[in-house]
Amino acid sequence: MATHLLDLQQLSIGEINDLLDLAQHYRDGGPLPDCSGAIVANLFFENSTRTQYSFQTAEERLNMRVISFVPETSSLQKNESFYDTVKTFDSFGVNALVIRHSENEYYNDLVGHVRAAILNGGDGTGSHPTQSLLDLLTIRQEFGGFEGLKAVIAGDIAHSRVAHTNYDIMTRLGMEVVMSGPKEYMEDRYPYEPFDEAVATSDVVMMLRVQRERHPDGTPFDPARYHREYGLSARRVASMKKGAIIMHPAPVNRGVEVADEVVECRRSRIFKQMENGAFVRMAALVRALES
Repeated sequence: MATHLLDLQQLSIGEINDLLDLAQHYRDGGPLPDCSGAIVANLFFENSTRTQYSFQTAEERLNMRVISFVPETSSLQKNESFYDTVKTFDSFGVNALVIRHSENEYYNDLVGHVRAAILNGGDGTGSHPTQSLLDLLTIRQEFGGFEGLKAVIAGDIAHSRVAHTNYDIMTRLGMEVVMSGPKEYMEDRYPYEPFDEAVATSDVVMMLRVQRERHPDGTPFDPARYHREYGLSARRVASMKKGAIIMHPAPVNRGVEVADEVVECRRSRIFKQMENGAFVRMAALVRALES
C-alpha cells in the first residue's frame, strides 16, 4: 500500500521528527539509499520554482528516474481531466507522484484510485507539507527545538497554504503562533497581533507575499503603502529580539513585504530554507518509497 504525504495532520509528532532527523542526516552528508529503480512523475498544474525543482534535485540525488510534466504541451489542452492525467502516469507504473494543483484537497479524488505514492506539492490554499517540514528543519537548526518559541506569520494569511499548514504543525509542537497583516487578509480562527508588536516579540518572523493571483480581479493594491504598513524594513528588523530570525517561503516580492536590503541580512534564513528544501524532500521521497 502506498505511503502518501498529503498533509501534516496525518503524521504524529514522532513521525515528523523522524523526517526532520532523516533530512538532517542527508544534509550532514550521511549515506543515501539506492533508489535507482524508482520512477517519479512531477505533475505541477500550478507555477513553481522552489518546490518543483528542489523535488527534482532531491530525486536526482537519490538516483531516481524523473518524468517532468508540462501542462501546456499535454492533453490537458485537449480537455483531458486532471484525474485522467494523473491516472495516466499511474498506469505507466511510476512509483511516486509529486503533485501541485490549485484545488484544495485535490488528492481526495485520487487516494484509493492510484497505486503510486502521492506527495502533495501544494493544494490551493490548503496545505503545503514539505514547505512546512523545511521550515521546521530551519527553525530546529537555529533553536534546537520548538517548545516555547514564538512565531509571527505576516501577510496574506487567507490565501496562504503555508500559513495554514505552519500554524497547525507549529502549535502542535508547542510554539506560540500569531498572525499579522491587513485585516482583510486575516482569518478569525487565528490569533492576531499588530505587526510592529509581533515583529518585536517573536523568535521567528515569517513573511508572506500578497498572492494577488488568488484575489478577485480588480482588487486594489498599493505596494508602496503595503510596505510602509506591513513590510519588514531595516527599521523593523532593528526592533527584533536578539537571536530572532527572518523566514519566507518565497517567491519574495522585494520592496513589498520585505525590504531589498533585508532579504539577505544576517538575520535572514530565506536561502537556508531553500537549501533545506531538497534534503527534506529527499526524506519525504524515501519515506514514500519504503512501502
